[in-house]
Amino acid sequence: MTYCLAIQLDEGLVFCSDSRTNAGADRVSTYSKMHRFSVDGERSLYLMTSGNLATSQAVVAHIQRDLQEDAEFNIRKAKYVAEVADYVGEVSSQAQAKYKKVGGPDAETFDASATFILGGQIQGAASELYLIYPEGNHITASEQHPYLQIGETKYGKPILDRIISHDTSADTAMRCAILSLDSTMRSNATVGPPLECLFYPNDSIKAYERYCKLEENHPYLIEIRQDWDRSIREAVERLPSLSAAFEDTP
Repeated sequence: MTYCLAIQLDEGLVFCSDSRTNAGADRVSTYSKMHRFSVDGERSLYLMTSGNLATSQAVVAHIQRDLQEDAEFNIRKAKYVAEVADYVGEVSSQAQAKYKKVGGPDAETFDASATFILGGQIQGAASELYLIYPEGNHITASEQHPYLQIGETKYGKPILDRIISHDTSADTAMRCAILSLDSTMRSNATVGPPLECLFYPNDSIKAYERYCKLEENHPYLIEIRQDWDRSIREAVERLPSLSAAFEDTP
C-alpha cells in the first residue's frame, strides 16, 4: 500500500510520501515514490506514485526516456503543468493497458491501475498541483482543502482538515504532513518508512528546495511522534467532563 500527500500553500508546495511497497511476514520492501524532474532555471516538477508498482515504474521510465531522446512531446516542451498532467495520464493509461493485456486468464481481475500526484512550476506561470486518476483525467486541490492524497488516505486526513489552509506556513505544513504519515503508519502496517518530505518555494525553479528523508529510527521522527502522542493525551484530559451532560436518575 502507499500514502502520499501534497499541499498547495501561498508559499509553495509540500510533498510527503512513504516508501513501503510490501509488508509480508518474511520481508519488507521499499521503493521511493517521489520523483523529481527539472530543468534548472526553467521548470521544476515532482511526481508521486500510488498503485501497481510495475505501472508506476513504467510511467517514470517513459518520462525519463522521452526527456533523454527529446521526444516530440516531453516535459521540457510543456507550456503548462496541466499539459504535463495530461501527458502523465496518457502514459499511465498506455502502461495499464499493456499490463492488462499480458495478464492472461486473470486479466479481467488483475489491477494494473496507478494514481499520481503531480506538482511544480514552469517559469512564467504559477505553481500547480494535480491528482491524476488511473483513467488519465485529473483534478486540482480545492480552496477549502488545499491538499491532495493518494493511497491509504483516511487515517492521515483529520489533521489536514483541522490545520491546513492556504496561508499555513511551510514549516507547519511539513510537520502536519509528517504527522499525517505517522498516523497512517500506526493504523496500517502496509505504509511505512523511510518517509520523504520536500518543500518547493514558489518561483525558486529548483534553485532552492528543502528535502529530508526520515528512516524508522530517525531522531526527529521519534521525537515528533512522542510529542504528538503526549500532546493528544494531555488535550483529551483537558476536555470538559461529560458528567454534566448526564441526567440524574433516581
